[in-house]
Amino acid sequence: MDRLVSNATPLIYLAQADQMMTLRAVAREVFIPQAVYREVVVEGKRLCETDAYRVDKGIREGWIVVREVEKIHTTEIPLHPGEAEVISLAIETSITTVLMDDGKGRAASELAGLEPIGAIGILLNALKNHQIDFDQFLSTLQAIVRAGFYLTEDVYLKVIEVARAIAALHTE
Repeated sequence: MDRLVSNATPLIYLAQADQMMTLRAVAREVFIPQAVYREVVVEGKRLCETDAYRVDKGIREGWIVVREVEKIHTTEIPLHPGEAEVISLAIETSITTVLMDDGKGRAASELAGLEPIGAIGILLNALKNHQIDFDQFLSTLQAIVRAGFYLTEDVYLKVIEVARAIAALHTE
């Protein structure tokens, strides 16, 4: 994928795990609406969060682009303002992929004709495209879970199983 619009949560967790370059390798350009910028960078810097500075560096380098949303796209599902802006920005810019982990946000994205991918999807995509190896995938998965990213044990084990299958295809 060349471009995507990102919500705050996956951006924060990827930055906390020091995986901004993995995100950049998967998506050449990452767009974020003002609400996400305020939540991740402005509020993050106020709290002295390392991830805020990593995201801000991507903005200064030009591969993360902050955009103002012209009109909020209404959805039947009540959303956090950042999620609503992500969906609206994706529609306004004709970007079909949104980086979003929240279940309601993902459902609203799909209803709007968009393709949601989460932080784990970014890592699996990077593994599939040889941008990280299986060990890097596992260490990053562990890092984001330690940082507070919630996965049930079943989902965690399923993600590792999928990653192991992707990695096995590379060795054949």
